Parts: sequence; structure tokens; C-alpha cells
Amino acid sequence: MPLYEHVYLARQDLSVQQVEELTAKLSAVITDNGGKITKTEYWGLKSLSYRISKNRKAHLTLLNVESPSAALTEVERQERLSEDCLRYLTIRVEELEEGPSAMMRKSDRDDRGDRGDRGDRGDRGGRGGDRGERRPRRDDDSQDASVED
Repeated sequence: MPLYEHVYLARQDLSVQQVEELTAKLSAVITDNGGKITKTEYWGLKSLSYRISKNRKAHLTLLNVESPSAALTEVERQERLSEDCLRYLTIRVEELEEGPSAMMRKSDRDDRGDRGDRGDRGDRGGRGGDRGERRPRRDDDSQDASVED
């Protein structure tokens, strides 16, 4: 059977529980049509690059699916009918990714905190830092006054 990665965006005013119920409903459609879900990841409430139907944020969910194309066609039809689903994207892949997806690995990277490998940031090798005192800026009026004297 073909392998797919399916991501959908749900409205920001839904609770996490409602998003999980929507995921369960979509998963049931896939299993009823002869497919199976190999992995489900809830990526959280993320800010969008632009507004979609007056929403600035959305709940993102990834489904790794092994199913016939008819099952995913039905899932996409259900998502078009649902007011809770803002967008969806289904991509056919050669093989499904094992372990956490790139989005989940990204959140692990963000939790590292201070890296500590940057050294002393005070000395920038002549760039920035303390340049000493600056001379006062001369305006055109002050130049004219000194020429007249």
C-alpha cells in the first residue's frame, strides 16, 4: 500500500482535546477504508505566517498513513466539510520516517538553553565594543561661523 504524510491545521480556539477528537475521527475514516495509521504527532499551537480565516495561530497535527488513496480522498473530503480544519496537506512518500519528525526534533533543540560554545562575546576582534569617546559633530552652521571669524 502507498505511504503518506498528512498534516492538517485546526482552528486556534479549539482545545487540545477537541483536536485529538478530530484526529481520532480522521484516523477512524482511514482504518474503516482499509488503511492504518503508523504514527500520530501533535505539534502544538503554532503561529502562522499569515492569517487563515481570521486565525493567527493553529493546532498542527501529523499523521503517517499507510492506506489506499481512496481512504485519503475521503479524509480530505471530511476536512473540507469541517469548519475546524483550516488547511491540510497530503504527500506521498517512499518510506515513512522512523522516530520523531523534524518538528519534534526542532522543539528538542530549542530546549537546550545556553550553548556555552560561543566563548567570550565581549571581545569581537576590533568590531563593535568600546570605541572610545567621539568628537562632537560639526554642523554646517558651525563651519560657517568659523569661516566668518
